[in-house]
Amino acid sequence: MEYNFIEVEKKWQGYWANNKTFKADNNSDKPKYYVLDMFPYPSGAGLHVGHPLGYIASDIYARYKRLKGFNVLHPMGYDSFGLPAEQYAIQTGQHPQKTTEDNVARYREQLDKIGFSFDWDREVRTSNKDYYKWTQWIFIQIFNSWYNKESDKAENIKTLIAQFENEGNENVDAACEQTHTFSAEEWKGYSEKEQSDILLNYRLAYLSDTMVNWCPQLGTVLANEEVKEGVSERGGYPVERKLMQQWSMRITAYADRLLKGLDGIDWTESLKDSQRNWIGKSQGSSIVFNVENSSETIEVFTTRPDTVFGVSFVTLAPEHELVDTLTTPEQKEAVEAYVLASKSKSERERMADVKTISGVFTGSYVTHPFTGKQIPIWLGDYVLAGYGTGAVMAVAGHDSRDYAFAKHFDLPIIEVVEGGDLSKESYDAKEGKLVNSDFLNGLDVKDAIKKAIEKIEENNIGEGQTNFRLRDAIFGRQRYWGEPIPVYYKEGIPYVLDESELPLELPEVDKYLPTETGEPPLARASSFKKDGKYDYELSTMPGWAGSSWYYLRYMDAQNDNELASKNAIDYWQNVDLYIGGSEHATGHLLYVRFWTKFLNDLGIIPFDEPAKKLINQGMIQGTSAFVYKEKESNTYVSKNQTEGKKTIALHVDVNIVNNNVLDIEAFKNSREEYKNAEFILEENGEYICGSEVEKMSKSKFNVVNPDLMVEQYGADCLRLYEMFLGPLELAKPWSTNGITGVAGFIKKLWRLYHSNEAFNVSDEAANKDELKALHKCIKKVTYDIEHFSFNTTISSFMICVNELNDLKCNKREILEPLAIIIAPYAPHIAEELWNQLGHEESITYAKFPDHNEAYLAENTHKYPISFNGKTRFFKEFDKSLSKDDIEKEVLVMEETKKYLQDKSPKKVIVVPNKIVNIVV
Repeated sequence: MEYNFIEVEKKWQGYWANNKTFKADNNSDKPKYYVLDMFPYPSGAGLHVGHPLGYIASDIYARYKRLKGFNVLHPMGYDSFGLPAEQYAIQTGQHPQKTTEDNVARYREQLDKIGFSFDWDREVRTSNKDYYKWTQWIFIQIFNSWYNKESDKAENIKTLIAQFENEGNENVDAACEQTHTFSAEEWKGYSEKEQSDILLNYRLAYLSDTMVNWCPQLGTVLANEEVKEGVSERGGYPVERKLMQQWSMRITAYADRLLKGLDGIDWTESLKDSQRNWIGKSQGSSIVFNVENSSETIEVFTTRPDTVFGVSFVTLAPEHELVDTLTTPEQKEAVEAYVLASKSKSERERMADVKTISGVFTGSYVTHPFTGKQIPIWLGDYVLAGYGTGAVMAVAGHDSRDYAFAKHFDLPIIEVVEGGDLSKESYDAKEGKLVNSDFLNGLDVKDAIKKAIEKIEENNIGEGQTNFRLRDAIFGRQRYWGEPIPVYYKEGIPYVLDESELPLELPEVDKYLPTETGEPPLARASSFKKDGKYDYELSTMPGWAGSSWYYLRYMDAQNDNELASKNAIDYWQNVDLYIGGSEHATGHLLYVRFWTKFLNDLGIIPFDEPAKKLINQGMIQGTSAFVYKEKESNTYVSKNQTEGKKTIALHVDVNIVNNNVLDIEAFKNSREEYKNAEFILEENGEYICGSEVEKMSKSKFNVVNPDLMVEQYGADCLRLYEMFLGPLELAKPWSTNGITGVAGFIKKLWRLYHSNEAFNVSDEAANKDELKALHKCIKKVTYDIEHFSFNTTISSFMICVNELNDLKCNKREILEPLAIIIAPYAPHIAEELWNQLGHEESITYAKFPDHNEAYLAENTHKYPISFNGKTRFFKEFDKSLSKDDIEKEVLVMEETKKYLQDKSPKKVIVVPNKIVNIVV
């Protein structure tokens, strides 16, 4: 009986769907285990074979934990708000909702074909109003909160207002923007607008003028991670820095907790390091420089206050708020040109570009706070407005970027720490003695830093402080397809909606473009007003909003009254295993940690980290195929025939290439220009293509559709093969060259249970060799799954099946547990075999077998049989045999008689469990 994977996989996928086999229970006596995938954005292209890699790994683990007796939550949904659907809507006029629904249907079809054990009753889509109602609800809680540094957590804004009413703000220790000090009486005397403006300085969701990445072609603000080398990641459009009024979230209030929390979670060190670097904690001091002939001051933050006497110029970011004020008439034209040029670079690009040196002198000066010397003020795009104060005290002798800037513009370089050669490079090391530094002379750097801070504070020109590179998160996007922000404006004051008014739904618009006057697309809906008269916020939420809490919604996805019930949250707690790409390290994974800590502060959830363990799966790369076209002809030359010929390498669709051999007819039919192609072939009549590992992409014709793999080899084969390609965490190229071997393994597995076209499993007791093969496999598979070494597990299965085939084993005692241990990897064939073994229930909730060490103990020893010290053959004996018994058995063996040649041995030496030596 041949294995019909098409029939079997269709049968069991239908069974799982109809019986809700993978439905998780929110009330169970079993221990819980929560397995989560980073949910996909459903694009029109559908899945390629690289996408399911992490899903297959998580599915294997989810199925394994069910077999180990856990109540497993393994959900799936869609990150369905986003720019691609909106861009498609702009091009076609089709509503993004329609596009999104079509794409979701396509994804669901593909996911079902691969046989994932998702609890589809818990599906979420971020663009569904019953979901984004609760995203809006979370925004309202954040808006109505402030961060109390004394309690080190978020609190309701009412507690802050009460403090203002009782004693003003002098004793408030909050994460906030700088604001003036006021008394209780002054607070009560402020207008509602004045009070609102003050509170915006404290709220965790606030409105302010902010430098943003503005993309005119997309008509929206982009996050730093959405900008690559000065252009948008989506579409490659130019991006400029622009000052706009924007909603932001005060993630910086959580910077220290986000940093410390990394020590308590089992995430990859490389990912944690990415977050540590992004948060960028540094200890130092603020220092205030007075601008000459002005009442203005420039505050800087430095981690090296010990080098204050080495300051030879001050550099401001081109976007610094004082640029216009400080620019003299003589420098106005040059400064304006420089500021304009700087707008085309993203912050990330400016941080990364250490080779390009540019700047301009403002014409103004500050006074050195200790020496009174005149110090010029320059602009330089290596200084970022969003980091620190947007200004640096430039110590060219001891900072490499300041040194390069000073060398380029011929500015003074002053040595204040001994140990380097400033004629060659800056001396950046935090060691050495201070020189040319007045009261710091002779001190080591560590002591000098401490002394400098003391003097700075003593002279009231700054204070010691901790700073972070992390910036507050821009929360508004000037686009249509996103969550409406639940805010309306009344006399210039932002108010949030009452919870009973949620969800605030997206209005219908005639176009998905900004208005002719530059307003966001929502402005096209003239009726989009609160109570018909108050303007709603026209920006929508960023893509990361809906993905920052989706793991909570899965716990209780159908709840209409709250984001998830307390019982569900208390039962499932945080995610036990989270699998997804490392590219989300400083985007989604930072934001989800931020929102988790906030919700924990408010007592909504009892934990402050979203996931205990996180694994980053590696990327499956494409293996591109190439044909070689002769220049100025329509002839295509096989790879090994190209020598001496002038050819051009062209990408060809990998789906018409098998083991590097081109399907010539399919090639001719694939495009009009190939129809009359001619070929120079190999001697065997084949056309051999070239190959190269590249990113999987439609433009390189190397995208492999998993549907094709499933149709040709089956879902179980695809699942096994993707795991077999290599360690989960590493990038690896996709090639179908090895998939036939995995398909052959599945056939061998099937034949273990069948003979002469019929199911054939015996109830006869297993022998020791069969038990050893099985339990060796159980032990290795259990260890590998627990350590997420899925690729080596496949090898163990193959070895076991080969051994059992060699033993001609068809024993139930062996084959029943074998079906169970292979079920997480190849669930369809496992279900079918389990059913044929006489079980009516699904294999999903069988018991994963434990290995028995007794079956693995070696009870025999293979003795080398030597004659006069020279080994001639081997013989295996039971370890319980005595030396005399072994000697007797060896001497009567035919092989022994052959080497004795009718001679009697002088001596037989038996060393137990080592050797037998016959002396002739």
